[in-house]
Amino acid sequence: MKIIFDLRGVGLGNNGGSSTLVKSANILNKLGHKVTLVDHSNSFYTWTPLYVEHIIVKRDLSMLPSSDIIIATGYKSVKYTIDAPKRCGIKGHWIRGWETWQMPSDQIVKQVLRARTIKFVNGICLKDKLKTFGFNSYLVRPGYDLEELYPTGVRHKNSKFIIGGLYTTGKHTDIKRYGWILEVSRYMKKKYSNVELWLMGTSKQPLDANKYYRQPTIEQKNEFYNGVDIWLSPSRQEGLHMPPAEAMMTCCPVVGNSSELNGTNDYLIDNYSGLVAKDDYNDFRDCVEKLYLQKEFRITLGENAKKVISSIGSREKNMTEFVQLIRRL
Repeated sequence: MKIIFDLRGVGLGNNGGSSTLVKSANILNKLGHKVTLVDHSNSFYTWTPLYVEHIIVKRDLSMLPSSDIIIATGYKSVKYTIDAPKRCGIKGHWIRGWETWQMPSDQIVKQVLRARTIKFVNGICLKDKLKTFGFNSYLVRPGYDLEELYPTGVRHKNSKFIIGGLYTTGKHTDIKRYGWILEVSRYMKKKYSNVELWLMGTSKQPLDANKYYRQPTIEQKNEFYNGVDIWLSPSRQEGLHMPPAEAMMTCCPVVGNSSELNGTNDYLIDNYSGLVAKDDYNDFRDCVEKLYLQKEFRITLGENAKKVISSIGSREKNMTEFVQLIRRL
């Protein structure tokens, strides 16, 4: 199978979306498929190696390789994918977020959803979102690094109750709702003497964090996730939210929320693999406090959480299913 991931107008940088594409491309290559990343500029992604060809194509479309499918990877790459010559194969779009930071919702419908592409989505929330506008899609999850993130047992030795979360700055601060994490931490620290806040992110260390992991390696990620007692996921605009799932791989329970695009519906089952709060700060805070007070319950939730992520499966499993879907199409 020959596959093009179209990054023109989007690019590669140090972020979760780019990481998913790079890892997916590498796995597809490992499975024996020819994958090419087509871009408009050099890659700025440095988190992990890229084992497939990354080529720059601007106006000269003759540089585009022939393929079985060309897949838009972001809203701004759709127009380039649509204009690709027929020899590039069928035209798809792997939708991995509701990108209102790129354009308002009415323009998403006009320019993205109505475009002549086969729609793939990475999570149930996005599949349901597209349905509300009358568009069908195929669910394609990227899978997980099950061999890299795993429980080490250190969590049960914690003398403190450690809250974990994602530190977010810039244009995504509001949709990630970092403020909820901050307020929960302040509330819990004021009420209980043994609470700490650990954060992970890409920016400089925030003042409120007792411990901060900035752009961690996979080994440091495993250390971080195993160190926290619960992971907070207040985000309201995701496709498939990766950090909560990564935490769950280490038997860490998650407190999520019921917003339309929470990004956790694929794996967060209320009272089984974590707690799903109402789309309301006070209820979210109460769920955190409930898990503070009920240690055995949160341990059980954590054990179930790992089972759920394992059932979704590895990157190899999910990319194999993706190729089988492309062949059917």
